Amino acid sequence: MPPALHDLLPAALRRSWAVEGVCPDLDLYSLFRARQVSDLHRAAVVDGKGKLCYTALDRKVRCLAVGLRGLGIGPGDVVGVQLPNGRDAVVTDLALAALGAVALPYPVGRGPAEATSLLRRAEAVAVVVAAEHRGAHPARALAEARAALPALRHVVAAGRGPRPEGAFTLRELLRADPKDFVAARPDPDGPARILVSSGSEAEPKMVAYSHNALAGGRGNFFASLMPAGARPPRCLFLVPLASAFGSNGTAVALARHGGTLVLLDHFTPEAAIAAIREHEPTHVLGVPTMARMILDRLAADGGTLPPPTALVLGGSPLDATTAAAAREAFGCPVVNLYGSADGVNCHTGLEGHEEGSAPEHGVVAGRPDPRVADIRVADPATHEPVPDGAVGEIVARGPMTPLCYVGAPELDARYRTPDGWVRTGDLGLIDGGGVLHVVGRLKDVVIRGGANISPAEVERELSAHPLIRDVVCVGVPDPVMGERLAACVVPVSDGRDGAPLTLDALGEHLAGRGLDRAKHPERLLLVPEMPLTPAGKPDRTALRERAAAGS
Repeated sequence: MPPALHDLLPAALRRSWAVEGVCPDLDLYSLFRARQVSDLHRAAVVDGKGKLCYTALDRKVRCLAVGLRGLGIGPGDVVGVQLPNGRDAVVTDLALAALGAVALPYPVGRGPAEATSLLRRAEAVAVVVAAEHRGAHPARALAEARAALPALRHVVAAGRGPRPEGAFTLRELLRADPKDFVAARPDPDGPARILVSSGSEAEPKMVAYSHNALAGGRGNFFASLMPAGARPPRCLFLVPLASAFGSNGTAVALARHGGTLVLLDHFTPEAAIAAIREHEPTHVLGVPTMARMILDRLAADGGTLPPPTALVLGGSPLDATTAAAAREAFGCPVVNLYGSADGVNCHTGLEGHEEGSAPEHGVVAGRPDPRVADIRVADPATHEPVPDGAVGEIVARGPMTPLCYVGAPELDARYRTPDGWVRTGDLGLIDGGGVLHVVGRLKDVVIRGGANISPAEVERELSAHPLIRDVVCVGVPDPVMGERLAACVVPVSDGRDGAPLTLDALGEHLAGRGLDRAKHPERLLLVPEMPLTPAGKPDRTALRERAAAGS
């Protein structure tokens, strides 16, 4: 029995967006099929194996859909997907949509314990997983964990590597006859994909999205980054397609907008630069830390890049220093994307917005677009709107709003209001011009001797230091104060002269920026590069452990 994925939005409101044309009101495979018919030989995917056109991709999708249907997979069934960026991930996404099944993608770097937790809580009936990836064997690990997964009927191993006992291979399922394919045509307002959010819970949150929320709400976000009259986008995804940010790949760039996905199975700054130079993407999508790594590499080799239409950075706050450097190096607008799997999206757009001059204004997130999500700032206790300029919790509701949390009614109660608004847990304000500023997190504070310190505020000020390329601030345990703030810093690597980075130097810089002395870091960890989670975000847990060990 598939899990119950109910919609927490009023049904009439959800339907109104389809009736008004805000959402396409088609399932993801039908949208993709329409794009394929309109341009048979356009490149759909460019990966390590070469180019794959829309027609060849559609044939693979039909074959896999028939193969999966032969395993008993049908409408409403949840199927896990743990594959690196590449054509296999795209084919699997579309085949599941064509069957009316619900995809549960998660990045290949997530270990077997976390993967088992996700599959168990989502009651997944099958998982399509890499046989081998960078020395690990995810398919074998999940096959061995079947005893802990009572709903799991099938493990499908993809790519080269050992075939676990009792598992099928993706290659054999792709041998099915495409003539036997029949599209399920699921309800566009029904579930299509489950996004995984790390958030602040003990276990990763899972959030169910409909076809319309992905292709409509999220699709409208991407449409605003395409100049009028432009050809379909050519998107280089530096983040995993299996991440929440990466959900803009198959569903949005491909199915909704008929574009081309340029994919790397593993991010390195060298591979990213090579892909930009070779494929000249219109849009490059990544996180700020990835951009900083690319900037460092460009500074070292002295090369240039063909300018895209936009560099889109999300997943963590984008500071003004990185944005300015990236704008110069990439030769294009840098879009700061504020969003999450939980259901919020706002961005600075191709025209950009000026940063607020006062630190309390936080990071500019742009002007909310009601075709994506209406955004308000509310009192965290009463949920009532606060006046413009006042700080409160950011809440969102609109065409991209997800259905519900998966298997977690307690999260629905905590993070959704009775009329469907998503409580983000982020603090922000809307200024007099209607622009959203993100100030910090309700829960993301370091408590030092009873005083609260916002890591985001300190990071924002440190990012302006000329010798700092990247910075993350974390709390480390302290027997006297409870916690102390540690600054984890990647120094610039362009060989410029100057005094070495020390805590005193950071304190002097922060004092000059007007930051209270009680908020200054008391630990300093220098790292050659920022460690990343499987989703491509800075790994705060790893940094916290290293900073604590060094103290």
